[in-house]
Amino acid sequence: MIYVKNISYMMTHIFFLVFVYLFTIHRYSRRKTLAVCFLSFLLTTVMNQLKLNFITDSPLFYFFTTIAQIAVAQLTGLLISEKRDSRTLFVGLSASNYVAAGSITASILYIFTGSIGLAMAGSLLSHVVILLVLCFKIRDMIFKFCERDLEKSRWEICLIPVFFYCSLSSIAFFPYTLYDHPENILVSIFLMITMLVSYVVVLRYLSSETKHMEEYWKNVMFESYIKGLESQNYLAEQSKRNLKILRHDMRHFSMMIDSLLDQKEYDEIKNITGHINEVVNENKVDQYCENLVVNTILMKMTEQAKSLRITLRLDALIPRQLPVNEYEFAMVLANLLENAVFSAKNAAPSENPINAKMHCTSEYLLIDIENDCVQEIRFDSITGLPKSSRGKGHGLGMQSVQAFCDKMGGTIECYCENNRFRIILYVKF
Repeated sequence: MIYVKNISYMMTHIFFLVFVYLFTIHRYSRRKTLAVCFLSFLLTTVMNQLKLNFITDSPLFYFFTTIAQIAVAQLTGLLISEKRDSRTLFVGLSASNYVAAGSITASILYIFTGSIGLAMAGSLLSHVVILLVLCFKIRDMIFKFCERDLEKSRWEICLIPVFFYCSLSSIAFFPYTLYDHPENILVSIFLMITMLVSYVVVLRYLSSETKHMEEYWKNVMFESYIKGLESQNYLAEQSKRNLKILRHDMRHFSMMIDSLLDQKEYDEIKNITGHINEVVNENKVDQYCENLVVNTILMKMTEQAKSLRITLRLDALIPRQLPVNEYEFAMVLANLLENAVFSAKNAAPSENPINAKMHCTSEYLLIDIENDCVQEIRFDSITGLPKSSRGKGHGLGMQSVQAFCDKMGGTIECYCENNRFRIILYVKF
């Protein structure tokens, strides 16, 4: 019996670490991550040998050693993960449940067959099958859930694996095992099935919520784009009317200029030509770049800056056809420029403008924005990007920028010096 438990627990620890390794986004290199996992396996195995083979007559020692093993296992996941938050803990706790299912399978097979070899083979097969099914079914969902920065923490989702683990443990392992009460086998089987189904449902819900948030931001961008087009259309129509009036009045201006030439009133002629040029310039529709979508966003942000009496200097080199998704790119520009305008609005009035350089060629993409900033900026310890201080519902724009940069394989650098904030996004194609 002890031999079966030794092998079963060792197999459980191995598959637990495999699950954590496969279902987390790593902070360290592959070699360092594997080294941490190996040290964790050695430590849990030593504790396992102590409670099963050396100090076997103390239930209290068994209990606290098991708690220590759980703590070491969960800390391993948090240590190797890039994001040490509730989602990483959720993955680690879920891994404990999945490998517990494999251990219960070994116990059930041994009870019914009495064969150690068959029990171990069945346990190994169940671990492999569960791991493969989860890799194909929910690994992508978990990665998408973990990659996205959350507006708020989701510690409550960790309660799901905690209660499942406590239920499985109390029925199959502690204080009495399935060997002591084989009548609990059927309950254990149905509980494992319920657990697997519940995880799929919860992760599908989280995935659906993530897609909903993505669609929301797409709709926000399209709404801004449509409003920009409406504004462009209104300006074009207004310019068309004003220029039509100007063309109608040109014959009168021509007669006045001829008359003033005869009278040698050259200064007055300059005033007339200046007025004509002023009317033409006022009715000129600004074009910041050749791409319609990006130009619409830039025009909208320029209008917003002007309404707040903020100088926005644009250096845009954007071709008509972009090597990236033009809607995603326009959304990134809108988010960064909006943040710059908001920051400059809160700063004291100054002559320092917002300098925004946007170059996109077939070889590289560069966004370089600099603006005044008087408020203290808090930077994320992992991404290095600024955190929003505007409370709930804000900060998602910077997450969108980070997602775009990660997708394109680019880099983002930002810093604040002498009350001037600067952010640079660079992608080499």
